[in-house]
Amino acid sequence: MPSQKLLPTMVVGSYPQPDWLIDREKLSKFVPRTRVPELWRVPEPWLEQAQDDATIVAIREMERAGLDIISDGEIRRESYSNKFSNALAGLDREKEGKRSIVAAGNTVTMPVPLFSGPVRRLAPVEVRDVAFLRANTDRTIKITLPGPFTMSEQSETSHHRDREALAMELAAAVNEEVRDLFAAGADIVQLDEPWMQRFPERARQYGVKVVNLALEGITGTTAIHICFGYAAVVPNKPSAYSFLTEFEGCVVDQVSIEAAQPKLDLAVLREMPSKTMIVGVLDLNDKQVETSEVVAARVEAALKHVAAERLILAPDCGMKYLPRATAFGKLKAMVEGANLVRARL
Repeated sequence: MPSQKLLPTMVVGSYPQPDWLIDREKLSKFVPRTRVPELWRVPEPWLEQAQDDATIVAIREMERAGLDIISDGEIRRESYSNKFSNALAGLDREKEGKRSIVAAGNTVTMPVPLFSGPVRRLAPVEVRDVAFLRANTDRTIKITLPGPFTMSEQSETSHHRDREALAMELAAAVNEEVRDLFAAGADIVQLDEPWMQRFPERARQYGVKVVNLALEGITGTTAIHICFGYAAVVPNKPSAYSFLTEFEGCVVDQVSIEAAQPKLDLAVLREMPSKTMIVGVLDLNDKQVETSEVVAARVEAALKHVAAERLILAPDCGMKYLPRATAFGKLKAMVEGANLVRARL
């Protein structure tokens, strides 16, 4: 069961991978959408074992920092989304798609998955990951999956009539995976949907419908994460979301948002009264480790708008691109800040 402790702490999903496992310098230049096996430093025959060992390191660092809710750090992934999206039937194995987006004022064209047939899940993708996590910690555990809307926006299709049709088929595949992840021992399953913020018009048209389909019939605790992008990629962030309060009409239990780096107006928390809010209290664009008092002040600012019973603390976004020592220090400061606030309540 998810932690019952007041103001529990967690990571959003990712934690820095060791330099001996992945080429972090190459990884820092882009967020992969297709599979990029050349990023791994360990040859294929030993890669799974190396990823397992690095995952144990991440789990132990989260435990040592004092987190209440542990993830696997997404250590086995080149990005948060590409492992699942590139494991599905319907993917064109011969050709890649191209997707052009505007980032930091520049148009960037990237290779993306191309779906040339109906989308289906061929087999469980992350079940071994969550089973491994469950076997290696006795704390509450969370596993993350890319959301169907975001995957549809990070892909191209030559088969579906539009992105909504693609997203609906992706949602059905996600639903099958979520069921298996809970069966394998997950306490919380989180969908990552950052591209709802990037494309709010389409998100308003069918985003909630797609997420509700992905979670249809699910009885375990579910979360959704929406953000402006990794701080390493998006250093300047707006102070308000273009799509957020719409999640109040969604079946998801928890909503994870950035607040520290963008200096979000936390009054928006009042507009999602039925949700547990996972609020970012660590600025991942700041290379300095926050003091526990800085974290406590951010927590207390959130408590002006949401009850402590509905508040979970986390970094703004995934920690993948941070130096490992910085990531650990920030997590420790978050835990210490949470302890300060608990003592004052």
